[in-house]
Amino acid sequence: MIFLRHLSMPRPLMGAFQLRQAMAWQRTDDPDAVHPWFLRGTPGFELVPELAPRDDEAILDKITFSAFEGTPLAMILRDLGLTSFAICGIATEIGIDPTVRHATDLGLVPVVVRDACGAGHHEAGERAMENIAFMGDAIMTDVQAITAAMTKH
Repeated sequence: MIFLRHLSMPRPLMGAFQLRQAMAWQRTDDPDAVHPWFLRGTPGFELVPELAPRDDEAILDKITFSAFEGTPLAMILRDLGLTSFAICGIATEIGIDPTVRHATDLGLVPVVVRDACGAGHHEAGERAMENIAFMGDAIMTDVQAITAAMTKH
């Protein structure tokens, strides 16, 4: 199991894109009004206690939408000899969709656990999920089916 979480840079370390994006998300035209949401040590950054990683699991922090950009995720999967992975999470339209697209560009086969994916914006999340299914690069499944498949081994 590999957990990924979004990390915000403190405002002085935000590059032009990160600052512009934060301004758009926070609906402000004033760069000085931006407040990073996911700083280390804040509740929005930490995993909930129910998901505390075991000793044989990892947490990777990312500042990008794709879980592959700027993290060792691709190297970890390659090193383990994996060509497919299951993905679920809280931000389909923000993180899951770009990660699935990037994975397919890397020659990996994502397995999207549809009913274990949330969205910050319901309609955008549904559009992203429909597009993932339309593209056909990912395998679409649900919690019941993937749990059954995992318990067979």
